[in-house]
Amino acid sequence: MIRQIEHISGETTHTRRGDIKHGFRYSVDYVLIDAEAPTLGPRLFSRNRFNLASVQDRDHGGLLKKGRGAAWAREVLKAHGLAKDNVQILLLTQPRILGYVFNPVSFWMAVQGSELVAVIAEVSTPFGDRHSYLCHLPGFAPITSSSRITTPKSLHVSPFQEVKGQYEFRFSIQADQIAIRILHTNGAEGVIATLSGPRAPLTNVGLIKAVMRRPVGALRTITLIHWQALRLKLKGARYRTRPTPPKTEVT
Repeated sequence: MIRQIEHISGETTHTRRGDIKHGFRYSVDYVLIDAEAPTLGPRLFSRNRFNLASVQDRDHGGLLKKGRGAAWAREVLKAHGLAKDNVQILLLTQPRILGYVFNPVSFWMAVQGSELVAVIAEVSTPFGDRHSYLCHLPGFAPITSSSRITTPKSLHVSPFQEVKGQYEFRFSIQADQIAIRILHTNGAEGVIATLSGPRAPLTNVGLIKAVMRRPVGALRTITLIHWQALRLKLKGARYRTRPTPPKTEVT
């Protein structure tokens, strides 16, 4: 059971497959928190109030900027058959830095004892849309590093990818590190996205170093998204206008 807030100073990669190949790799900072427990973190980190770094419930769980936090995650899990009181809800996300945040994807993790039994991948886009993907095995069996969980793609994320095909999720949540792989397949095209890094206690020193490495936080994320979009356009990738987002919150 996690109580202390953890820091994942890792990297994310994206690799585009198909006729127009493209890829990039960036460093990134995530935090892993117990979404329902009192904060046990350093002075420079807060829950639901301004600080150098913070995680706020309104940023997660439900509509974009109108989140309900862990209560929403519990409702989703209960609606799909997981309503056990001994399930701990963790949130893996990029924190707000000086009040600003943009998370392309965050992960709600349902943990029973020491076993991961479900994940809600919460995807947000620069277009102001959000959709979540519930990942679990039959009967909510433990998810291991060898598990493969598939779900249809439902949300327009990139103007250079169709809302077709499916996602394959892989989660390796170890005591010392985290590795997540998301494969989007649509015929011969697709994208492989990864997030990985070591787990360590979140400290004031670690936060200061992270901000010094990436001083503009989420603004950097938005800038890099537009930079990679420009590179793809210059390579000749077809631009697709944003379709109507899905009416449901969860696939």
